[in-house]
Amino acid sequence: MSNAGAAVAIVIYVIVVLAVAVFMMAAMWRVFSKAGQPGWAIFIPIYNIIVMLRVAGKPWYWIFLLLIPLVNIIIEIMIMAGIATNYGKGAGFTVGLIFLPYIFYPIIAFGSATWRGVGAGQPPVAGGAYR
Repeated sequence: MSNAGAAVAIVIYVIVVLAVAVFMMAAMWRVFSKAGQPGWAIFIPIYNIIVMLRVAGKPWYWIFLLLIPLVNIIIEIMIMAGIATNYGKGAGFTVGLIFLPYIFYPIIAFGSATWRGVGAGQPPVAGGAYR
């Protein structure tokens, strides 16, 4: 491959990666918004994880469990299961969120999935407590 061909391949790769990143940001914004949370939270490190925990119906302090090797894998699976459940999806959808998030998060975001809420169908309160 010539230098020009390599440069074109790199530019195309960067454009595709950026397009996928923008698409996933839009999908996650919508997932958060459907749950009554601020969509802009996806851009704030750490806070976006706290908001995701709210959407999943998990306590905010689980963020510390995500720092423990191997435990973080189990916690992440539980978070995705919570998100799937709160949007009315089952175990199969949880598996999809784990292995194919670039497909399954947009399905929640742009599909007909509606927020069912945590507990008795109530969305989480901004402070992290649940009604």
